Formats: sequence, C-alpha cells, structure tokens
Amino acid sequence: MKKWVLILVMAFSFGAIAQDVETKFEKEGDKVKATYFHANGEISQQGYFLNEKLEGEWKMFNDKGDKIAIGNYTKGAKTGTWMFWEGDAVREVNFTNNRIAAVSNSKKIAPVVKN
Repeated sequence: MKKWVLILVMAFSFGAIAQDVETKFEKEGDKVKATYFHANGEISQQGYFLNEKLEGEWKMFNDKGDKIAIGNYTKGAKTGTWMFWEGDAVREVNFTNNRIAAVSNSKKIAPVVKN
C-alpha cells in the first residue's frame, strides 16, 4: 500500500510539471511563488521555493481546476499530512523525514474545487 501511495505522490509531484505549458515565478519577500499551468491554462501546481528548495504549502490541481493534492514542504522535504482527492474520496498520507509514515483509509467527502 505504501508503495502505491508513494508512486501516486511522485506522479503528482513530477508528472504535472512535465505537462505544463507555462510557468510563472513571482518574488514574495524571501520566497519565490511558482505557478505551473496545464496546456488548457488551468493551474497545475502552486507553491513556494526558498533557497531553491520547495517550501511551505503546495497545491496540485487537475486540468479541470479541481484540487487533487495539498501538502507541505520544509527545506525540500515532504512533511506532515498530505491530502489526496480522487472523485469524492480523500486519502491522508503522513510524512516523516520525507518518507511515508502512515496512510489513512479513504473517506467520502464533498468534492473540493479550485483554491
């Protein structure tokens, strides 16, 4: 189960970037806000870099604009609880030291749309 979730996490983390048509970077204080877009113009991923490493909250969206994942990075490492949506189900994945520590069962919830 952990291997499947890890593959899912990696696919969202890297796959969405590879499909992007445009990337927008904006300086905000000491961080750089990055926004990646799908070919249709919808946001694919959005988050921050600090000292060239992923930092803070990152959000990922499908090409329809629905939120599919949200989580936090600290100095480039996944930390805390990440949420992954698939249809009306959500999966919680807890990270410790950039590794999957626990995965919760899917829960039925109302779909989350854009930001």
